[in-house]
Amino acid sequence: MHWFQDHQWEVWLGVAVLLMIAEMATLDLIMGMLAVGALAGMATVMLSGSYVVQAVVAAIVAIAMLGVVRPSLARRLHHGTEIALGNDRVIGLRGVVREPIAPLHVGRVAVDGEIWTASADVDIPAGTPVEVLEIRGATAHVRAVPGPGAEYPEYKEIR
Repeated sequence: MHWFQDHQWEVWLGVAVLLMIAEMATLDLIMGMLAVGALAGMATVMLSGSYVVQAVVAAIVAIAMLGVVRPSLARRLHHGTEIALGNDRVIGLRGVVREPIAPLHVGRVAVDGEIWTASADVDIPAGTPVEVLEIRGATAHVRAVPGPGAEYPEYKEIR
């Protein structure tokens, strides 16, 4: 116990380092905020030799970091565009009908270099530009969209 009294700032630094190592394993920013509290406890050693004062300062700083800094930092780090994977990546893309589509008959569309089975609520002839609205199983549900020079009859979507 005598060693801890002589090396208080080293103990706080060791705790901070261990918490940062734990933060690297979890990446949830909680252990990092606690490590900042431990560093505040280390800085308090210079001002006060009391263990209670050091612990209180470390606790106050850690709680403040968890309540004030972590939410905004987490929001900033986790904010970004979502990456569409799998079949969801074609939703919103445009393609061209290769085989005619009818409400009760699936056809085929070329989307993003792939051929998809496609369904629609209206008749869509071959060669019509379409947009993928959703994926149902392995079938793309599409709607016709006007394209450059596209000539096809007006349609009305059924919902």
